Amino acid sequence: MVREICKDESFLAQRAEPATAEDLGVAQDLLETLAAHKDGCVGMAANMIGVNKRIIANEGEYTVMFNPVIVKQSGAYEAEEGCLSLAGTRKTKRFQTIKVQWQNEKFQTRLKTFTGWTAEIIQHEID
Repeated sequence: MVREICKDESFLAQRAEPATAEDLGVAQDLLETLAAHKDGCVGMAANMIGVNKRIIANEGEYTVMFNPVIVKQSGAYEAEEGCLSLAGTRKTKRFQTIKVQWQNEKFQTRLKTFTGWTAEIIQHEID
């Protein structure tokens, strides 16, 4: 189900709770909402659809990550990013290369290194 984009800054600023297997429906809604906004959005976190869980999705293969954690980062640079949930753009520090540990939809732990644009999207959504 495509959900409305949350714009409540106090909700968006809350620390997200760990995701569980009971949140698979939230992940599906997140993917469908991301696909519905593909013209102006390349990644989405569950809080953007009003759910305070550690779930992110990004473009391309429409990958979902449950409980992602950046375990290694290198190549710092300054980026300017926008967000569907917030007006305008903001400058932020990002890393060219990140190693992320997360759980897939079967809650199996995965570990992978990402670079460039994909790394930036993942960092933005984890934030």
